[in-house]
Amino acid sequence: MVVGSAARGTWVRGDRDLDLFLLFPPGMDRDSLEREGLALARKIALEFGDGYREKYAEHPYINATVDGIDVDLVPCYRVDSASGIKSAVDRTPFHTRYITARIGGLVDDVLLLKRMAQAGGVYGSDQMTEGFAGYLCELLVLHYGSFRAVLEGASGWRPGTVIDLEGHAAKRFEEPLVVVDPVDPNRNVSASVSLSRMMEFVELARAYLEEPSTAFFELRPRPPVGRGEFSARLAARGTALFALRFPTPNLIEDIVVPQLRKSLDGLVSLLGRHEFAVNRADAEMGPDHCLLLFELLVDTLPPIARHQGPPLWNRENAERFREKYALPGAAVGGPFIEDGRYVVEVPRRYCRAGDLLASDAILQVSLGKHVRRALRDRELLTGPDCWSEEFAPFLGAFLDRASPVVRLRRG
Repeated sequence: MVVGSAARGTWVRGDRDLDLFLLFPPGMDRDSLEREGLALARKIALEFGDGYREKYAEHPYINATVDGIDVDLVPCYRVDSASGIKSAVDRTPFHTRYITARIGGLVDDVLLLKRMAQAGGVYGSDQMTEGFAGYLCELLVLHYGSFRAVLEGASGWRPGTVIDLEGHAAKRFEEPLVVVDPVDPNRNVSASVSLSRMMEFVELARAYLEEPSTAFFELRPRPPVGRGEFSARLAARGTALFALRFPTPNLIEDIVVPQLRKSLDGLVSLLGRHEFAVNRADAEMGPDHCLLLFELLVDTLPPIARHQGPPLWNRENAERFREKYALPGAAVGGPFIEDGRYVVEVPRRYCRAGDLLASDAILQVSLGKHVRRALRDRELLTGPDCWSEEFAPFLGAFLDRASPVVRLRRG
């Protein structure tokens, strides 16, 4: 069964991918499904394509290139209803049937919405984008009735917006935008949409309604930044830039990217605890390497740090704190009382952010499992040396960060 936008007639020109699902009887056990499904997928890939790659999501599938088209060959169960799914991919054929039966004369509206989302940088439910999937765009058009009506509705969105086409939500969802899956009342189709992407879409909707233009549908590739320009712009910013580059784990993006984001958050917290103020941080997964990037407002601190203790009315803890830091060599200054609390000045462990990021302290924070392993083979880069041709588009976007409408008007 062909699924996705190609099957529903909402395929956007320029897309070069196709999803082919191989449906097997639901009575087949999981091991047999994987064994026989992958064997059939490999046979198809070898007969029609130029080889194949085995990938892993909830279970393995085969990716191949056939006549320039990127084809995913995915084994799944042919269940009778979405309530009987045995794996997440079993739900996809029901999405195709639902949309195909209802999309009617709204295909052009869907294509307009998808292209606007693509041009605005908010299209894609992948972990790196955290944006709007094609299926979500289709459901929004079905719910509101037209492309323009989607924008009118979205212009008033706020966190907690709920859309339930079938009125059958089986639980309360916590994400900022909730679009209940019409074939599965326990699933939020927009769960991947971050609050930032949601509000960027709101900005696009408002700007288009105020001043419609074909510019909202023009794709603009991310321009890479050259080494010289990168160095000059860093100097003009006057901030301190650090990057951790390490080999990309041999796993799909849906597994690696969440671990990158978790690791980025853990390291930003580590820098903050050591009083290195982070202005911005971001992560990128490349085919060969990953990059964790940190822009600091300050990267060098004095050799003493201020440490605040408990209030004196918390007698037991306060006295324990005082006795600990009153010992010879325990503090540079204090303990003294300030605003009812004990305060001490202690030697700072890391006076330079680079020393902290080069230390094994970064392996002690909350990191993704596979990222932690890969970070053991890391390289610490600083300032202009953070540039590489591999990450030039990512670094250019980092420096040029702006909202979709600001980017549109600058362009």
